Amino acid sequence: MVGYMGFVKGGFLSVFVALVSVCGVAAAPAAASVFDGGVSAASVGDSWTSRTTPVDNSWLSVTYGNGVFVAVSYTGSGNRVMTSSDAITWTSRTTPVDNLWFSVTYGNGVFVAVSATGSGNRVMTSSDGITWTSRTTPVDNEWRSVTYGNGVFVAVSFSGSGNRVMTSPDGITWTIRASAVDNEWFSVTYGNGVFVAVSDTGSGNRVMTSSDGITWTSRTTPVDNDWFSVTYGNGVFVAVSTNGSGNRVMTSGEMAPNVPAAPSGVAGDASASVTVIASGGWPATSHTVTSTPGGLTCTATSPATSCTVTGLTNGTAYTFTATASNAGGTSAASPASAAVTPTAPPVPTPTPTPTPTPTPTPSNLFAVTKAKAKVTGTSIVLTTEVKAPGAGKIIQAATTKKGAKLTTRCTAAKTASRAATYTLICKIGKSGRAALRKAKITLAVRTTFTPTGGTLAAKAQTVKLARKR
Repeated sequence: MVGYMGFVKGGFLSVFVALVSVCGVAAAPAAASVFDGGVSAASVGDSWTSRTTPVDNSWLSVTYGNGVFVAVSYTGSGNRVMTSSDAITWTSRTTPVDNLWFSVTYGNGVFVAVSATGSGNRVMTSSDGITWTSRTTPVDNEWRSVTYGNGVFVAVSFSGSGNRVMTSPDGITWTIRASAVDNEWFSVTYGNGVFVAVSDTGSGNRVMTSSDGITWTSRTTPVDNDWFSVTYGNGVFVAVSTNGSGNRVMTSGEMAPNVPAAPSGVAGDASASVTVIASGGWPATSHTVTSTPGGLTCTATSPATSCTVTGLTNGTAYTFTATASNAGGTSAASPASAAVTPTAPPVPTPTPTPTPTPTPTPSNLFAVTKAKAKVTGTSIVLTTEVKAPGAGKIIQAATTKKGAKLTTRCTAAKTASRAATYTLICKIGKSGRAALRKAKITLAVRTTFTPTGGTLAAKAQTVKLARKR
């Protein structure tokens, strides 16, 4: 390999760093070029300045994290790392082993580098970029690239048999994962919830993707160039190659999701509730379920994972398939679910209505004495004796009428707890007394008794009062 570059934009420093020497001796004037982003956005990346490197190693990869740039190389003696806080002044750092360090990344507070050589120690980690520790690798593949996303480090390799991916939650403990195909995987990146790797071998399948770094799916590539690097930004994956005729870049926006697994169904009345099961790849925004027979459908819009197919025929067995969709397209149909048969709910057996036991109606017969009126200087007091046949409510009201206007002059009430005679006192206040000073008045006195659990009965009488000043 005669040329390999890594680029990074350095956060608040707004600096691009390019490692341009892979030959052990730097091209004059230096092996690192830096662009200072303190100019207009239109010219960002246009102007570059050479910077002095502490040693002329073959620097292959650079990353940025925790306020520091870190670069790794595949040559040098115990000094295959250099760091810088500003991308201008660089310092050599001691490496635990002189492996061929091909790639470095930063995530979750840790720098992680991978190499193509070494015996069970093809990973090293550092929390600050200065002090590095060798880590055990599960297999001695030629690890060419490492990235971080979705809480996991993912590395891909140039060699191996069905094991060209490894993952780690912390950069320390690594687990081998099956690669989609045994291509020579050169680069891996993470963006928009998906890991994407590219290779320089394979027939129409030089890309593989994964949503979790564990399960990988081959993707079709437009040309079989030697794809050496891939990155993600502004909603697009971009890969570059070392060969090809005018076609050494390929891009990808969102891809259709993977084919879902077979859904599961639960029968209802002329319906079925169907749950879809995603199988990784690009996230789906919706799943469409289709019945067989009938072709009836329902749609589960993310984050929902189930929907109900209606209009089914009770007694008929149905299976269901699902497709997954997003802005990148729609997947092929899933395998069919197990058959379910909608069934009408059983008709409930009517519960006989019990014949109610007749309840005796309480007596509402009661007696009322003639109301006695006592006129004072400020009021009129009516006293009435009511003989109740049992427990109930006694209410009395005295009214006067002038033309069509009916005026309630007083009310009184008693609660009868048992059969007895009760005294009601209905007191007419100042307004009634004032009316009596002007003229005689006639009071319509209505007394009611409502026995507990029974019906109301009423009695009426008239009390005439002569004018009294």
